[in-house]
Amino acid sequence: MSRFAISGIDIFDGVRTLRNAALIVRDGLIEALQEEPVTDPDVTVEYGDGGVIAPGFVDIQVNGGGGVLLNDQPTVDGVRAICAAHRTFGTTYLLPTIITDREEVTFAAIEAVRKAMSEGVPGCGGIHVEGPFIALKRKGAHDAACVRAMSDEDVAKLCAVDVRPFLITVATESVRPDQIAKLVQAGIRVSIGHCDGSYDDVQAAIAAGASCVTHLFNAMSQLGHRAPGVVGAALDSPDVWASIIADGHHVHPAMVDLALRAKKGENRMIAISDAMPTVGSAGNVFDLGGRRATREGGRLTLDDGTLAGCDISLHDAVRYLVDTTGIAREEALRMATANPARFLGISDSRGFLRPGMSADFVWLRPDLSLGRVWIAGRE
Repeated sequence: MSRFAISGIDIFDGVRTLRNAALIVRDGLIEALQEEPVTDPDVTVEYGDGGVIAPGFVDIQVNGGGGVLLNDQPTVDGVRAICAAHRTFGTTYLLPTIITDREEVTFAAIEAVRKAMSEGVPGCGGIHVEGPFIALKRKGAHDAACVRAMSDEDVAKLCAVDVRPFLITVATESVRPDQIAKLVQAGIRVSIGHCDGSYDDVQAAIAAGASCVTHLFNAMSQLGHRAPGVVGAALDSPDVWASIIADGHHVHPAMVDLALRAKKGENRMIAISDAMPTVGSAGNVFDLGGRRATREGGRLTLDDGTLAGCDISLHDAVRYLVDTTGIAREEALRMATANPARFLGISDSRGFLRPGMSADFVWLRPDLSLGRVWIAGRE
């Protein structure tokens, strides 16, 4: 039996910040959150030095990291490298994300994630399939040659996949409401993205079971006073989650703040990294579906100037939300921990610091720089 405690530091448990508290870990699980001091002689106590202990970050959209793009290396080793790169930045649970590609590549990635999960690769939580069932008009950096409509055969194949959580991003132009309903009935979470659909189109998808919008504002029909578009549908729907990229390139900080204030209902905004291979890597150029993507000034673009994913970790997004957008620390942390965990249906084990949950947590210094990271109680 291994027991230790972190004490003398603020603890954000996913809901609120606790003062004068201690986090006690036993055999990889959280045993207790209690008031200081810790008097049990069997517990090794480590005292913090300012800042805050928070749940490990949960990222639902990670295309790559550590020099690896999942599309190019859809293997267990590829998944392992991506997870390892993001662990160093405090992301303790993520969904490796396969973007629009040939069917065989997509299913190779799904199988690689399934194997990685069965082998217990730290941080690998499930799969996110982004495309190919998207709109050509809003494809962004996705490969136009692979974009297509979803067939009923596709639905059957996807429903048969034995990986959960399973998140898929689709467009209303390429997927019918009845197909969305079948995916949802099979336990797949459906998000709307890379979509030029109307407000009514998105509402029909929501009625069929779609529960999220992927990277709000980017690659979708915008908010207009007569045509609210995908953005308007996301903001106007209380039960729908919305992920957002906070990197200073994809969305203006004023729009991030506006979305947080405009979103109906409880806080259902999720920070994502949309990370590419450059995260955790010294390389500045990588191949994206046969096209060159280049990093310059923290911005990733194809040769024609199209944004090609992000050069940030989820920790970078949290710092940007607080330092640039002015969001309260608790809300920024919630967007990177509790909210994605609730959306994925894993809030009984991740995204919060509660007794019985996996001891996945980070220590952030007072300036929000990353101090230390633990997964299942192991640093």
